[in-house]
Amino acid sequence: MAIASSAAVALCACGQSDDGSGAGENGVGANGNGGSGAERVYVEAIGDDPTSLNPQFAGGPIPLRFGFTILGSLLEVTDEYEIIPGLAREWEFADDNSTVTFYLEQGVQWHDGEAFTAEDVAFNFEEIMPLQTFGGPLTATIDSIETPDEHTVVLHLNTQYGPLLEALSQQALVPKHIYEGTDYVTNPANMAPIGTGPMMFESYNPGDEVVLVRNPNWWRGETQVDRAIYPVMSDVNTRTLSLLSGELDVAVVDPAQQDEVAAHPDLKLMERGAFRQLIGMTFNGLLPELEDPEVRALVFAAIDREAVTRLGLSGLGEPAESFYPDTLAWAQHPGINFSADFPRDIDAINAGLDAAGYPVQGNGSRFSLDVRFISAHSEAAAVAEIVQASLAEVNIDVNLVGSAEPVWMEKVFEESDFGMFILRTTVGADPSIGLTRWVTCNPDRVPLNNGSGVCDEELDAAAGAALNTLDREERATHFHTVQERLKELTFWAPLAWTNGSNHTVNTSRWANLDDGSGQTNNTPWASLEWVGE
Repeated sequence: MAIASSAAVALCACGQSDDGSGAGENGVGANGNGGSGAERVYVEAIGDDPTSLNPQFAGGPIPLRFGFTILGSLLEVTDEYEIIPGLAREWEFADDNSTVTFYLEQGVQWHDGEAFTAEDVAFNFEEIMPLQTFGGPLTATIDSIETPDEHTVVLHLNTQYGPLLEALSQQALVPKHIYEGTDYVTNPANMAPIGTGPMMFESYNPGDEVVLVRNPNWWRGETQVDRAIYPVMSDVNTRTLSLLSGELDVAVVDPAQQDEVAAHPDLKLMERGAFRQLIGMTFNGLLPELEDPEVRALVFAAIDREAVTRLGLSGLGEPAESFYPDTLAWAQHPGINFSADFPRDIDAINAGLDAAGYPVQGNGSRFSLDVRFISAHSEAAAVAEIVQASLAEVNIDVNLVGSAEPVWMEKVFEESDFGMFILRTTVGADPSIGLTRWVTCNPDRVPLNNGSGVCDEELDAAAGAALNTLDREERATHFHTVQERLKELTFWAPLAWTNGSNHTVNTSRWANLDDGSGQTNNTPWASLEWVGE
């Protein structure tokens, strides 16, 4: 199965100098590749057309991946939650945490040749970040901004903000001279970004591909990639076949197809380079059968989480034993263990449901639940089938309802028309801007937040307290309270942690493509080494 023809042609394209020799000054090839003339192309499939190439005004992993590659960020975060320098080479807090000072890299240029300065950073804090999901709460804690020189930015804070650095790691920076005085959201640069990153925007053909070219003035040095092509490939089978044949360097494939990946000598499912993913479930606490937390706990206990991982996720992960993954060990409650707290004892669960007033009726069922999931998430569909089989063991009927994402959003968040929903999502950069949104009060039923209808004042207070301090030990104490309330209320929980939907890479043409030690959700541009066709 061939990928988009323009991408295939690019794989064998040759660069020529003006004299036709294929060599530039000092015998170096026009593409900086030592005179060979062959253009070194990186090809990564994307599953859909990007809604934007600027993640400040569009959600989801695709805009963020382009944002980190083209635009750049002040700070970066690894999959081990280490904050590392980006365009800010250093930063320091005052002793009382009332100010934070960022010292910027010097000599950085935007792709159009203009200098990157502290004025750009201040403009982003003042004008752009307030419009972004994580940036809005962050910038609300800023009283004023100083730029004492071109390479220093000082934030004066009105209160502490726990995930300040983590939230900054998710902010892509845009140039003041391109955005000032415009409608930021409709600025054409959102689809043709000018940034400071290793790759520069060249073209976008909807339904076909996005093309980037090497930034010759990248402040971190050279990348060996001359051109990056992102063909739009919505069909997962096409992506998998193209990856197996070597026509793609990177793609996301169906977890069920990872057996083929494992058997291929050049293919590897990435275990690093991204925040941990989870398959989470949310109960509808407004449904009469699920109003009682004890009933919800019994239903949750009945779900075979080991089968969810082994069968639903093709073994790509592990059953969840706590509300937070081990990668967030500092915030994880040490006294919560799902196997001990919610034992899958079918006889005891049946007895508990009888005692709760839900005996088995004449039709052989206690009650029925609609379990909703997004059809395009194949692993969510597979997990839903495991949930259906699990709950059948305690005489609860499950109707599986898969739908396109817009319909799923409407049924879950607008109409509250579900008994349980199952969703694949990510842990995020920090509990306060990641997992917490699924459990704090959501009276306005904002999509992709808490859809359960359950609102707990104690949980909300603890989540708010974790936001209002930079002290990690203090934050951990508040997160422990959040998890204790979740254990008692049982309206949301992860079923499994997984890497099954991480990127799969083909290392036959690019060495170090499997380096996931740097910034999350980004290609290791600096360390890629061209192996060749």
